[in-house]
Amino acid sequence: MKKVVMITGASRGLGKALALYFAKKGFNLAICARTEEKLLKVKEEAGAYGADVLAVTADASHARDVERFVALTEDYFGHIDVLINNASMLGPSPMPYLLDYPEEDFAEVIRVNSIGPFLVTRRVLPAMLQRNKGSIINVTSEAGNVGYAGWGAYGISKFALEGLTETWADEVSETGVRVNMVDPGEMDTEMHALAVPDCDYELADPNDLVHVFGYLASEASSKVNGARFSAQEFTMEGRES
Repeated sequence: MKKVVMITGASRGLGKALALYFAKKGFNLAICARTEEKLLKVKEEAGAYGADVLAVTADASHARDVERFVALTEDYFGHIDVLINNASMLGPSPMPYLLDYPEEDFAEVIRVNSIGPFLVTRRVLPAMLQRNKGSIINVTSEAGNVGYAGWGAYGISKFALEGLTETWADEVSETGVRVNMVDPGEMDTEMHALAVPDCDYELADPNDLVHVFGYLASEASSKVNGARFSAQEFTMEGRES
């Protein structure tokens, strides 16, 4: 039976790279994004590698959309082996200092980047606990580990996500489920272009940063829980494949 990986925010950037990577690895996919046209293109590309792909247009930060997405996935595939909470938003660009940050924008970034992963994990986790098996991977950021002026709500939302990851990891520590996080670093994506419009240095290709996710989705990481990985520093050296 093929494993099933659920990926939020899978229509572009790292999310798209992950969808195509796992399709090539022989996984089936449940993917969502708010933009239907781009999501369906990813479905078509992933399907060309032999994956069975369920693509659902949904906002992973809205409880009703989360319920629909997860219910459709469980009905279609019967189970979810891996959840990757990738969906994220930057907020205003250029990012204002906190003193000038609009309240509504601040709340929206927190809702999407922090509350969204909470909602999806809360809905997916019970079935994983029942099966005593599953891997949850949250996509964080360097800005969620060190406070940087000008990274505003985005950085703060990732701080919250890291706390969420560590708390949930501790809560499931006596089970077969594990919760970890990955910092992909600076990538050549639309979001980075908005965050750093005057960037004059080389950026990583999202397609080169997927291997740590493959490791965390595999049985080789079955004992790894509550860890933080840097995708750009990760190697498989010394790890079982």
